[in-house]
Amino acid sequence: MERLLELIRNKYFLSVAAFIVWMLFFDKNDMISQYEYRSVVNKLQEEKDFYEKETAQVKKDLNELNSNLNTAEKFAREKYFMKKDNEDVFVIVKEAPKD
Repeated sequence: MERLLELIRNKYFLSVAAFIVWMLFFDKNDMISQYEYRSVVNKLQEEKDFYEKETAQVKKDLNELNSNLNTAEKFAREKYFMKKDNEDVFVIVKEAPKD
């Protein structure tokens, strides 16, 4: 017990302890801020991966559209609901199941 009191009274121990408490809780780069920054970085990384996949898909679609006219017609019909003059287009929307 006396050794513990000596340790607590030691000015170097108090300085190091105060420094650690300051760095963990009161500094502008404290642990809470670091956790928030890490979560933002992870979210942005997920968005980056999503947009890279989307870009690859669009490039693939563009390559197909430039190479084949039938593909261009199919793409226009599916994505933009385009039709010929003598055709009717029916759009079927699936409703989400009601809980």
